[in-house]
Amino acid sequence: MTRRSRMTIALALALAGLAPAACGEDKQADIRPLVLKEQVSSIAKSGTGYVVSWAGVLSNANRWHFGEHAIATVTAVDAAGKQVVHLKQPLDAVPPGRSVAFSGQTTATGQPVRVKIECGHATWHLVPRIPSAFLTFPISDVVTERLHEGSYLITGYVLDPFLKAASGVAVTALLRDAAGKLAGGGTAYLEKVQSNLKRRFVITIDGVTGGTVAKTDVRARTWGTTAKPYIDLALAGAVPIHTVAPSTKPFDKDRGYQVLADRRQ
Repeated sequence: MTRRSRMTIALALALAGLAPAACGEDKQADIRPLVLKEQVSSIAKSGTGYVVSWAGVLSNANRWHFGEHAIATVTAVDAAGKQVVHLKQPLDAVPPGRSVAFSGQTTATGQPVRVKIECGHATWHLVPRIPSAFLTFPISDVVTERLHEGSYLITGYVLDPFLKAASGVAVTALLRDAAGKLAGGGTAYLEKVQSNLKRRFVITIDGVTGGTVAKTDVRARTWGTTAKPYIDLALAGAVPIHTVAPSTKPFDKDRGYQVLADRRQ
């Protein structure tokens, strides 16, 4: 065996060893925890006590894993430091490389002065498809109407981008001020969302903090703490973008290319 042949074989073996590591690089990377990117809360007096409202945005930086079974723990204390609210809210699964918005509301008999939201650890589900297969749910015709001080009504439509109907979809509206800061949020739940029929959602948000609402950010997701509903939709396939047959005539002659003569000797 010549020296050149030995070098060629060594190079081929080295490349063969590197190829699997490069292809699986993102999938084998260390899992990063979910991050609570934004949160807002408000306290309002009601006839039976006090209403505590909150909203947040939970982010998943992992490209190849769903975050499942995450829980938001909401606590509120009064002026003396006594806990008057302690609630655990299961959150919907967070798709890879994306974030989910959530909201909630509860009542307290004592007067809270401070609200805190923390998100616990999640379990991880490796995706069976490339991340781009998990399409976002299209939102359209969003209208934001101010009802009275600190209260808003948000309406719009959501559509299923997949061939299979979504059994449950959660739609969360986030209200932001002129600086983009989160001011409040609310959620509506819809059943049997299909690709051929836009479904209307209606969300009422109370206890909005800050000044004038300048922007409404609406997001939709599958309803459930596991990735299974979203994965089932992705495996069923996306709705075709082009559904109309071409109207142009085919070419009389195929515009191919001429195969070059085989130069091997």
